[in-house]
Amino acid sequence: MGKYLRFFDRRLWMFMGSGLIVSVAYIDPGNWGTNIGGGAEFNYDLLWVVWMSSGMAMLFQYLSGKIGIAGYSLPDLVRIKLKNKALIFIYWILSELAILATDLAEFLGIIVALNLLFGVPLLWGTLIGVADVLLILFLTRKKFRVLEQAFVIFVAIVGLAFLYEVIISNPDFSSILIHSVKPILNHNTIFIAVGMIGATVMPHALFVHSWLIKNKVIESEVKDKETLRRFHLVDNVVSLTLAGFINAAMVVMAAAAFYGIGKEVSTLDQAYKTLIPLFGGFAAFIFALALLSAGISSSITGTLSGQAIMDGLVGFKVNLWVRRIITRVINVIPLTVAILMGIEPLKVLIYSQVVLSIMIPLPLIPIIIFSARKDIMGKLVNKKITTVFAVLFGIVVLGFNFYLLWSSFL
Repeated sequence: MGKYLRFFDRRLWMFMGSGLIVSVAYIDPGNWGTNIGGGAEFNYDLLWVVWMSSGMAMLFQYLSGKIGIAGYSLPDLVRIKLKNKALIFIYWILSELAILATDLAEFLGIIVALNLLFGVPLLWGTLIGVADVLLILFLTRKKFRVLEQAFVIFVAIVGLAFLYEVIISNPDFSSILIHSVKPILNHNTIFIAVGMIGATVMPHALFVHSWLIKNKVIESEVKDKETLRRFHLVDNVVSLTLAGFINAAMVVMAAAAFYGIGKEVSTLDQAYKTLIPLFGGFAAFIFALALLSAGISSSITGTLSGQAIMDGLVGFKVNLWVRRIITRVINVIPLTVAILMGIEPLKVLIYSQVVLSIMIPLPLIPIIIFSARKDIMGKLVNKKITTVFAVLFGIVVLGFNFYLLWSSFL
């Protein structure tokens, strides 16, 4: 095959896995809320947003991974280029806030899933949710390969669950095809469309991908960077295409099952309760099980992102389980207060997404700039057309996210 990639190359399969860890950021509870809300309220109209945001995210994750192949993590480069200790410290604090906001959404998913599956009160769920630290400690006790293999199970649970939900909901396939390519955007759909994009292109996923790939390259038996780039491209495309299909399946299921039934389905627990009379208890059960899987797996990715930021920016490591406990304790406080005040927990999710909208430029702009610099990337530097698309996609993402921010305070 010469320079061309052999898909059944053993080295490729040994390299793959980082994309899967990153992909769960695209099917986390934040995505569930926006996708299910969009399908329930606007039928299939916003399917095109899923495909557009997935395509943009795929490019940005590819660029992040290339930085890792070049021998850096994104936080490494930010530290090197900023140089000023005060600026680095500010960047680190802002990045940590982004990780906390991300983890808050995933924590909510775990709490709601525990409530739906086992009837655990939300207040107790905030305490039980802290225990996922034990799972992280178990999965990362040796090499990351164990963690990558575990993520196959996590993603499979979510993917198979929504495949089942789509099949039993009997969707309109002609509408799926039409609205996958037909943009519909108006004053009614704009807010949820922005939420979909904001829940897809997320700071922590962009930070962690370069770090994961950098560490993988060190351990890999393959040393040729062009070969590694092709391996990374396959891993990235396969993993994020799968995540894109799962996101699309969420919209399709919600549209087929909830649209036009005369009952509001705007939260995850409403979706769960509505599924029972429509399709039976088993459909509701696997929905909640998939939510728990998505919450736990995306939560682990968030923890790894925090470790990547700390490694690169401040140069010291903290055991993942220690970091997990600290992050969870911090997030328990606002959730406990919200529950005691009778506030719908998922409303807290809205505020976390606004924070993420503010923070997205932190990794996005440096990725576009650094990946286009030959002095950093060497032979891996972007082609001009790649940089053009990255800039255009960046403008779209930032534009939509700033709209979300602006409209949230109207």
